[in-house]
Amino acid sequence: MTVGISNRPLASRAVFATVAAAVFMSNLDLFIVNAALPAIGRSFGGSGLGSLSWVLNGYAIVFAALLVVAGRVADRSGHKRVFLTGLAVFTLASVGCALAPNVGTLVAARLVQAVGAALLMPTSLALLLDTTAPEKRAGAVRAWASIGGIAAGLGPVAGGLLVEAGWHWVFIVNVPVGVAAFVLGVRVLPSPGRAGTEKSPLPDLFGAALLTGSIAMLALGLIKAPDWGWVSARTLGGLAAAVLLGVWFVLRSARHPVPIVELPLLRVPAFASAAAALTLFTIAFAGMLLGAVLWCQGVWGYSALRTGFAIAPGPLLVPPVALRIGPAVARFGAGRVALAGSVVFAAGILWWAATLDTGSAYAASLLPGMMLTGLGVGMTLPVLTGVSAAALPPARFATGSAITSMGRQIGAVLGVAILVGVLGTAEGAGHTVAAFRHGWYAVAAAALLAACATLPLFRKPRPAASEPTAVAEDVESARAGAA
Repeated sequence: MTVGISNRPLASRAVFATVAAAVFMSNLDLFIVNAALPAIGRSFGGSGLGSLSWVLNGYAIVFAALLVVAGRVADRSGHKRVFLTGLAVFTLASVGCALAPNVGTLVAARLVQAVGAALLMPTSLALLLDTTAPEKRAGAVRAWASIGGIAAGLGPVAGGLLVEAGWHWVFIVNVPVGVAAFVLGVRVLPSPGRAGTEKSPLPDLFGAALLTGSIAMLALGLIKAPDWGWVSARTLGGLAAAVLLGVWFVLRSARHPVPIVELPLLRVPAFASAAAALTLFTIAFAGMLLGAVLWCQGVWGYSALRTGFAIAPGPLLVPPVALRIGPAVARFGAGRVALAGSVVFAAGILWWAATLDTGSAYAASLLPGMMLTGLGVGMTLPVLTGVSAAALPPARFATGSAITSMGRQIGAVLGVAILVGVLGTAEGAGHTVAAFRHGWYAVAAAALLAACATLPLFRKPRPAASEPTAVAEDVESARAGAA
């Protein structure tokens, strides 16, 4: 399909519909799988939380490691081709998830699902911008970014409804959406688009493997520590392996001509601070979301549907707050707004720590905390995402976006792993409540650390022309030296 001047608006709407369906499906998957986790455990003979956590963490680890690789593959092979491949892989893997006979098979299918998501996510925005007039691209980016917020608002209730029919439906629902988006995409997506003409080298695949191994070993050590013992040889060995692989990854990235993470980008203070704060805040967010689901279903005995309705007020608050936060950012600055959002989020979690009990009332305990966390997310995530993007030169926007997205996925892995590790194997109502309280303290601590990471954003940025040029020169110098 050739996109000309006369049919550009129609083409842009069709492309947006295709991209939105795929992005919505992959974002919704996070929230509905969280809601289904207890039901999956019961279906597979009461599988432990440590094993079940890999349904979430396996997906996030692979997704994080492949984001940059997938973006470079798209530059070489074409955005349309890679997007449709990712969509097909994600849809077929969803069928595999639904048919999984045990936890191990389900985790394996989720890893394949993550490969598909990593292929379609970096290409979705590029395809949208290919068919959007320059003066309308800012609005298109905001609309694309809002899809995640909509999925967050609908996810808990949708997950509860689907789990009522059987946990398999949280994966089956992806199939008709994926097929429809694929058929439409074949017809309307621009080909070859801006990509496909640039034969850039592939990024460091071995570096991606090192990053994957480091995150996986760290998650394994944290999750299994209650069973193995926090000072056992296996736990300490796993954590040491995570550190060694992480250091190897950093050293390799410093020398490789096309690293997974371009380290000179981290010399931009605003970008480094925003990326660090995003990662820390996502640790808190992931722990909060899983903890709320486990509390409602495991402690209060809520059904999956009732849990969805109980959690929904927080996520539903995120889109309207995010859309109206602009004036506050203009008046007080992005750093102060993000710090306030992180503190508000932590206050919601600490409210849970102070009020949640086996006999506490939903309206007086869980609901106020959920509203505060929703407000905090709306104040923090879009602001930090905007800061990280604005801090980089245009030539590094895609790479920077991939790095921050990778950081958020790593944060999600750590949030789940930390919460599972803190909850441990508590038995009995009193021990369970105490374990959750310790988990809430850990989640709140991550949010407060995110607040601390925003402090460098209070400084006035350097002149716009100097910093991007220096970053670009640093990157090119690093590549030349490595070559």
